[in-house]
Amino acid sequence: MTPIETIHLPEPLGAASLWPRVGLEVQAWLARQALPARDAVLLLPFSALLAPARAALATLGGWQPRVETALTLAASLGPPPAAEPLACQGELTPDRLAAAALLRAQSWAAAWEQRDAAGFGRVVALVVDAAQALREAALARPPAAREAFWAAAREAVAPAGGPAAVEALLLRVALEWASAGALAATDRLYEHPASAWITLQIGGPDPNAEALLGHAGIPSLRLIADPDADEPWAPVAATAQVERWLCDDFESEARAAAGAVIDALNAGRTPVALVALDRGSLRRIRALLERAGVALLDETGWLLATTRAAASVVALLRAALPDAGPDVRLDWLKTWPLAPAAAIDALEAQWRGSRHVPQREAGLRLWNEAQAHLEPLAAPGRRTLAAWLDTLQGLLARDGSFDTLCADAAGAQVLAALGWLGAAAWRPAAEQLRLDLPGFIAWVESTLEAAPYLPPPDAGAMVVLTPLARAFGRPFGQVVVPGADAAHLGAGEAGPSLIGTALAQQLGLDHEAARRTRQRLALSQLLRQPRITLLRRHRDGDEPLADSPDVEWLLLARARSGAPPWPLQTWAAPLCQVEAAPVSMPLPTAPDALPTQLSASQLEALRQCPYRFFARAVLRLEETEELEAALAKRDYGNWLHAVLHQFHSRREPAAAVQPQLMAAADAATLALELDEAELLPFRASFEHFVPAYADWLAQREAQGWHWSDGESDHRTAPDELPGVTLRGRIDRLDHGPGDASQLIDYKTGSAEALKRKVKTPLEDTQLAFYAALLGADETFRACYLALDDAKSPLEIEHTGVHRTAGEMLEHLGQEWQRLRDGEPMRALGESPVCDTCEARGLCRRDHWAD
Repeated sequence: MTPIETIHLPEPLGAASLWPRVGLEVQAWLARQALPARDAVLLLPFSALLAPARAALATLGGWQPRVETALTLAASLGPPPAAEPLACQGELTPDRLAAAALLRAQSWAAAWEQRDAAGFGRVVALVVDAAQALREAALARPPAAREAFWAAAREAVAPAGGPAAVEALLLRVALEWASAGALAATDRLYEHPASAWITLQIGGPDPNAEALLGHAGIPSLRLIADPDADEPWAPVAATAQVERWLCDDFESEARAAAGAVIDALNAGRTPVALVALDRGSLRRIRALLERAGVALLDETGWLLATTRAAASVVALLRAALPDAGPDVRLDWLKTWPLAPAAAIDALEAQWRGSRHVPQREAGLRLWNEAQAHLEPLAAPGRRTLAAWLDTLQGLLARDGSFDTLCADAAGAQVLAALGWLGAAAWRPAAEQLRLDLPGFIAWVESTLEAAPYLPPPDAGAMVVLTPLARAFGRPFGQVVVPGADAAHLGAGEAGPSLIGTALAQQLGLDHEAARRTRQRLALSQLLRQPRITLLRRHRDGDEPLADSPDVEWLLLARARSGAPPWPLQTWAAPLCQVEAAPVSMPLPTAPDALPTQLSASQLEALRQCPYRFFARAVLRLEETEELEAALAKRDYGNWLHAVLHQFHSRREPAAAVQPQLMAAADAATLALELDEAELLPFRASFEHFVPAYADWLAQREAQGWHWSDGESDHRTAPDELPGVTLRGRIDRLDHGPGDASQLIDYKTGSAEALKRKVKTPLEDTQLAFYAALLGADETFRACYLALDDAKSPLEIEHTGVHRTAGEMLEHLGQEWQRLRDGEPMRALGESPVCDTCEARGLCRRDHWAD
């Protein structure tokens, strides 16, 4: 084997001086060896280094060696070798499918899946992680040396008993699976007729390049630009230009990093590298930069599952579930190309129980069409993964979504991840996996969560988002490193759970110590840039965060060099002076837009706060009800109203009261489509209420009172309010002795609050309004019936309600005339009305000048 010559480049070499020096060393070595440059190959560790290396060599003139990475050179030599069916390929989606299929062929694993499907999924993930690590280590060796590697691995992974027996078994499965037909696209490089192999070691050794050096018996050169791994900071500690910032929390760190990037752009220190150590922080920084109009080149990407394209596909699948709620269905309908916006609004308004539902028929027709569209997915039963994918693809093609996704950058990556663009090598495994619809949805979600989304670069981007392992050796004007703390810079990533550190070191696999060394070498290389900004926050939520151990080691090396320490500056948000612009109390007028119909709640709003009436009755605003909110006291009240109306309207006088009440409760639950489990606490309270109500009803009927009507609508046009109609629905009307009538309004609120209300009759708007609605006279009575009190049912009567109704109409007529004359509907801003008012944000009560 031809000896490998090694040349250590002088330290430190920044990105600007590194590549000219590499070019000179390559040319000089080729000349000494009398080798043709055009047939030599210079291998670099990653593709971002190709442009500066090629530019530097071109500047020197003459024939140049071929500058490639192992992967780009292999791709230029032909297509990769076809993978064997169910072989470990090093890609998450096909490998998980293949591993699951292989494990199901084992009786013990199949039983495991039957017993614990979620646990089986975790086992598959463990096997895949271990197999991919073993495969990667094997493929980094020359093909002739792999059999020896697999033999050594089999010897090291011996069967184990006791507590570790299951893990040892899974590791042996991963080993045998990984060793079967392990081929790499880079294997063809061992047959490539190069005149010489030249590698550049920067940021740690490249296993593939090291395996190629000298293997074919041709001259080889190793250029090393890295410092000694035991003293990585010595070359740069004294000369590095570093600024350090300490931020208070997550948000301040993101703002500080975005500010550092913008300052660098404004100062002309371009391009700027933004190093991705903390994905959560990077998302926030990216959002701040995009808000400032900064163009970005993202080399890290984010989860494909978080894109709108992925969300639309998952929304379609979830809407097909038999128990999908209204919120889930609306989420999909709002992305469905065939759904008109007006029909969606109508359907949503109907599902939310809105009083104003335009185009009701269009909304119902839309849902019928949507159900027919979802039917191929909603059919019960288990199918193969391939069959599910074919069905889903057919639905997307039918409504035009497939073409829309193809035209979108994220959509095309979603289609590729699901195997619809290009040949999917995992298709045979998909024919063996059988799933129900929830299982298929879980598979789609996990697949999209495992795939990264790489957005297309912005034109003229001068800011590069890049991982630490790809940030060095490139000509940046400034590097910004948020997350330079102990949790993100220096902690190191965990390896496969089934492969311990000792075994990884024994087999030459990647392990924690090697990953930490590479990280330190990468940071050392990064410190050769003209300027670097290190930021960290001193707490993450409630957890304190320390400085990175690598940064502390760097500071110690700087102190030893005799240079002064870089100060740790406390970042504070920049402040600017803004003129106060207080908000005044709104005084709207709408004499020509007053409603022609009034309800009890609108009248109550007018009396409590005229601006609240303006929002409700004039602007006709209403709160959007939650579609799938948990049952609350209000829902219990509505249910109890329905139960009592069901009972009284269908009551058989000769039959016992309590069984009829319980039957009415079941019928109301069914009619309102309430969840029995959620209603359970209220049903328990209702069971105590039933005998008390039966006793109260018996006493009442003994006094001569009988139920006459309930849940009935009424209207009247009083003389005091010309052109205005009062409208309302009463809960119950009873007839009694001497042709007397009594209005009963059911309440599930506080009985004490009701007593305080009727104690001052003119403050009780509701019963007075209903009395006016029914044309009450001296014999008319009205009361609240408290249904949720310890003494319930409890009658709380509004005495002399006909007099209160007359006074209310008189005062209302006067007030209405003032509003017609242009009197402002002022916001009063008084508690307790303001405490729960839905219009508080509209009147800006919290921002008034006073």
